[in-house]
Amino acid sequence: MLRALAVDDERPSLEELLYLLNADPRIGSAEGAGDATEALRRINRALESGPAGPEAIDVVFLDINMPGLDGLDLARLLGGFAKPPLVVFVTAHEDFAVQAFDLKAVDYVLKPVRKERLGEAVRRAAELIGAGPRIPVHEPDPDHIPVELGGVTRFVPVEEITHVEAQGDYARLHTDKGSHLVRIPLSTLEDRWRSRGFVRIHRRHLVALRHIGELRLDAGTVSVLVGAEELQVSRRHARELRDLLMRRP
Repeated sequence: MLRALAVDDERPSLEELLYLLNADPRIGSAEGAGDATEALRRINRALESGPAGPEAIDVVFLDINMPGLDGLDLARLLGGFAKPPLVVFVTAHEDFAVQAFDLKAVDYVLKPVRKERLGEAVRRAAELIGAGPRIPVHEPDPDHIPVELGGVTRFVPVEEITHVEAQGDYARLHTDKGSHLVRIPLSTLEDRWRSRGFVRIHRRHLVALRHIGELRLDAGTVSVLVGAEELQVSRRHARELRDLLMRRP
């Protein structure tokens, strides 16, 4: 059973998060802290207690935007400990996801927090620690990919995705209507969507062949026009891309 600490300076958000955590059967105990400084004192007691001690904490559910020491600052401090607790960021801001990954966060949950989405974060933490019952995970819908926006999960049709940009262990999905950040490595999407006409053109870009409007050659460099955006093609991938475009119906 996981021992959790929730950290949020907004009391209603903290109480809601604690309610959801305590309702999860994999959470043995959950307590709250109103800011990062209070949380750091509590975590220090946990580390002094040891992993099997009565004060131990397995995972911290951490808000980012807090006065004084913010959530990212606290996560950096925890990264300097020999055996820190796991960190799950719970925030209203999508913009810090890449930084969260760099800090080895287990997950990144957007507010308003939904029970099912928080449950997925708890599942990931429990599996890393080896605690709690396994809840079966259903195979993803091959025609859609789930993305989160403002705490709501939307299912974006794969056919609407024009190209994908690598951002660390995340990927940004681009469509004509906007972009979405998902916690899936570009290499995973490349394998998953190869049969759907996606091709790697650069170490940072995966492109849907059907959305390529132009192939441009200029002074030995190759690029493609996808919508209004021009993307560079690396030399490594240029020949394969030209061959695929020539065979495109």
